[in-house]
Amino acid sequence: MAVIVVDAVGEACPIPVVKATRALRGMTSPGTLEVRVDNEVAVQNLKRMAAGHHLPFQAQQLGQALFTVTMEVAQPLGDAPVREVEMTCTAETSGGFLAAVDTDVMGRGSEALGRTLMKGFLYALGQLPRLPETILFYNGGAHLTTEGSASLEDLRGMEARGVEILTCGTCLEHYGLTEKLAVGSVTNMYTIVEKLAAAGKVIKP
Repeated sequence: MAVIVVDAVGEACPIPVVKATRALRGMTSPGTLEVRVDNEVAVQNLKRMAAGHHLPFQAQQLGQALFTVTMEVAQPLGDAPVREVEMTCTAETSGGFLAAVDTDVMGRGSEALGRTLMKGFLYALGQLPRLPETILFYNGGAHLTTEGSASLEDLRGMEARGVEILTCGTCLEHYGLTEKLAVGSVTNMYTIVEKLAAAGKVIKP
């Protein structure tokens, strides 16, 4: 059976589903539809699409920002109408869950161990089934969102899935990092206080 590959890496919602639907419509014989995307929002929307057409579905994560979705098409659609997919274009959050990071090390004792633990914390945060709505970085935490940070890939992955990443501007200036911000945007103490006050739950590493 033929394998039809759709490259939707870098495409914003709803383009991955649009491309997949077009490819599905164009299949004239049984085969496998393979769609490559770079975020879990697209994966979930493609899963809904597969369910709507009763197609066996599999998703495999090949990297922090690379997923392969496959659908087994036993019977081409032909002229049958393509069902519309109820899509969401934002990451699912917990409705107020916020993470506040005020240091680039986790815990007390060994600094080297603390940096390793912090990298693990941010990686694990990005693997949660429900992501934080916002991650705030201030004081020493500002180092984590700037050039050279070992956590940039994890943070960029979460940002691509709809997580708001904010770093204190005063903190960046204090550490001489203003021009080195590599993910998210700059914020101020008023916004930090507002975010913390409005959050349903705040976690700190």
